[in-house]
Amino acid sequence: MTLNDTLITLFGGIFAALAVASSVGAILKFRLVPEAPSGTIDNLNARITAWWWMIGLLAAALWIGKAGIIALFAFVSFQSLREYMSITCTRRGDHRALLWSFFVLLPLQYYLIAIDWYGLFSILIPVYGFLLLPISASLGADTTRFLERTAKGQWGLMICVYCLSHVPALLTLAIPGYEGFNPLLIVFLILVAQSSDVLQYVWGKLFGKHKLSSAISPSKTVEGLVGGVLSSTAVGAALWSFTPFTPWQAAFIALTINVLGFFGGFVLSAIKRDRGIKDWGSMIEGHGGMLDRVDSISFSAPVFFHIVRFWWT
Repeated sequence: MTLNDTLITLFGGIFAALAVASSVGAILKFRLVPEAPSGTIDNLNARITAWWWMIGLLAAALWIGKAGIIALFAFVSFQSLREYMSITCTRRGDHRALLWSFFVLLPLQYYLIAIDWYGLFSILIPVYGFLLLPISASLGADTTRFLERTAKGQWGLMICVYCLSHVPALLTLAIPGYEGFNPLLIVFLILVAQSSDVLQYVWGKLFGKHKLSSAISPSKTVEGLVGGVLSSTAVGAALWSFTPFTPWQAAFIALTINVLGFFGGFVLSAIKRDRGIKDWGSMIEGHGGMLDRVDSISFSAPVFFHIVRFWWT
């Protein structure tokens, strides 16, 4: 099968699953609370509607090709970084550093992916960006909470730009016998990471009894975590034929993605609680902000990229 045939098959299955989910949500609304609002059912339907849009955008980007995928994730990084910076403490002296982050380092990071320059891509932000930001901020001559402000800016750039840029960077990997099919690695990563989020939510609602950490994430339970991670690992194993992995390799890699994805959401939830907010934003109905949706990918994408790069290229 060609890449396009494979993508049509894969996304056909995804859209069929979404159609079933939409039908179930509509039936629940009609039969249980046809006129009155229901927090759980309305939230479920809002999430499903958002999934239609998000999967549709991913499908469109994959159809366009490399340029579309890079443009999509550059936008995701920009929006995520905007949400992150909007809730952190910044002062007038940080404006120059913010300009470097949004309008130089972010587009340059994605440009390096476009031209396949792995050497500079891998060190641009963790080396040059980390040195540039405090230098730039110090020129503002504002020492109030300087260390805190600088560290937050560096951390945001790492999470929202450097880590997320490893998703389109999967296109640059030269995998013997898998030439031209790299976009499927992106689909594999996103489906595994996002299905884990969804399945943890479902398992938690159905069977959750023991809170994981009420202070950080009140809605997460031990049962939800274990059930969601194991179920999503099975999803990853089932997708092995779309990857260069064997079924057992796909399962192990999916498990790695799920564990790191959980900690991505957990760490960013801790940041939100520290700032006294529930969501990073309200861009995606039912999901909060962009960063709420990609927090798990931000932690799993770089590790997934380097696992594939080390063992399969």
